[in-house]
Amino acid sequence: MERKQGFFAALREEVARGLSPARARRKSDAAETAVALRFTGGVGGGGGGGGGGGGGEMLAPLMEGPDPETGDGERGGGVRARREGWGHWVRGQLSRSPSSVAVAAAGAGAARNDLRLLLGVMGAPLAPVHVCAAEPLPHLSVKDTPIETSSAQYILQQYLAASGGHKLLASVRNAYTMGKVRMVATEFEAAGRVVKNRSASRCAEPGRFVLWKMAPEMWYIELAVGGSKVHAGCNGKLVWRHTPWLGAHAAKGPVRPLRRALQGLDPLTTASMFAGARCIGERKVNGEDCFILKLCTDQETLKSRSEGLAEIIRHVMFGYFSQRTGLLVHMEDSHLTRIQSTTGGDAVYWETTINSFIEDYRPVEGIMIAHSGRSAVTLFRFGEVAMSHTKTRMEEAWNIEEVAFNVPGLSMDCFIPPTDIKSGSVGETMELSHGEKSKTGPPQGHRAKVAALEKVEEEKVAWSGTILQDRN
Repeated sequence: MERKQGFFAALREEVARGLSPARARRKSDAAETAVALRFTGGVGGGGGGGGGGGGGEMLAPLMEGPDPETGDGERGGGVRARREGWGHWVRGQLSRSPSSVAVAAAGAGAARNDLRLLLGVMGAPLAPVHVCAAEPLPHLSVKDTPIETSSAQYILQQYLAASGGHKLLASVRNAYTMGKVRMVATEFEAAGRVVKNRSASRCAEPGRFVLWKMAPEMWYIELAVGGSKVHAGCNGKLVWRHTPWLGAHAAKGPVRPLRRALQGLDPLTTASMFAGARCIGERKVNGEDCFILKLCTDQETLKSRSEGLAEIIRHVMFGYFSQRTGLLVHMEDSHLTRIQSTTGGDAVYWETTINSFIEDYRPVEGIMIAHSGRSAVTLFRFGEVAMSHTKTRMEEAWNIEEVAFNVPGLSMDCFIPPTDIKSGSVGETMELSHGEKSKTGPPQGHRAKVAALEKVEEEKVAWSGTILQDRN
């Protein structure tokens, strides 16, 4: 039965003895000898080769912990050293446990911050200008019209024809789209040091979204990624968004369409948005010759989207239309925001650039719909002092699984905003200090990503130019 107790019974006894040295010193020599027998499987003299008689030497069980050297002394001293080594080893493991928990917690916090950044910036960004798809496009004319403007009008007419025709597109009263996404933060740069996510393909956050649209200007999206969910919508008069960390809040400025809907899902709204654009040239995109249309947001709209310390300086969008198919294959928009310091210091600038590649066009009920694509987002923060800039890069890939038009039963009630919407207000530079504090928390590998997550600026850059205080 002595052998049957085995290694783990002895280990439990050693753990208790190791955690209580005073009790261990009070143990008798007989107890020490019994423990030594359990670890070695025999008496001290049995291993010397002279006192074993006819039997072979009995080997000690394999130890899964450290095996201290026994030295040149007698065997009993080796047993005592081994027993004390176990106690030191167990105490060392227990003393390291809190640090391991802290690292795991920091890593989990960094993952939550990354997810918040991804959803805040890429979840539900808006188009730069107000669009009303019910209004007809400008009449194509070359008389008294700049060549850049008339060329843009011609390109948009070709785009509508390639997408299914204006008559068919105008007959769509509502639309439903369901798809899946994968989001990941891939790179961060601070003061010349670049941290890349080398496991981006493995740690990308999967998710799904559902988008509803109803003419003329109503829409609603629900996006769930990594256990968090973002809702956003428009009832034709108010654009709002709800996130787990900010609650429900309204966007400043005029009613604007959802940018995700412009990525090959709503040709009529896309054409209406570029109605005021100019053709600025040609360029190849993935080997495809494309016309480039440039749309600039007017100063009145920029001013209406600004508030308090946050000022939207510019918001520009480029559309790349294939010369071969006439369809939109690439879209890029960039906007710059300045946040003044409340202490009289230098202003901080945020520039957000979103590049979207729109692919896999297939007809759905006669309308050409893009069924896949990818986006790359760059957040560039600069100002303050030299070499204090940060740059964060994120990527998203999406696939469309279901599309339906003129869904029966869809009504205006589906687009009613939440009752607890809070109007935006400009926070102070405490939000900037939040980003600085988060630099000291997580491990080095996650520090850069969290530092880019100054929530107020993220909300302002990605959403509406409004800074909202985080209540968490």
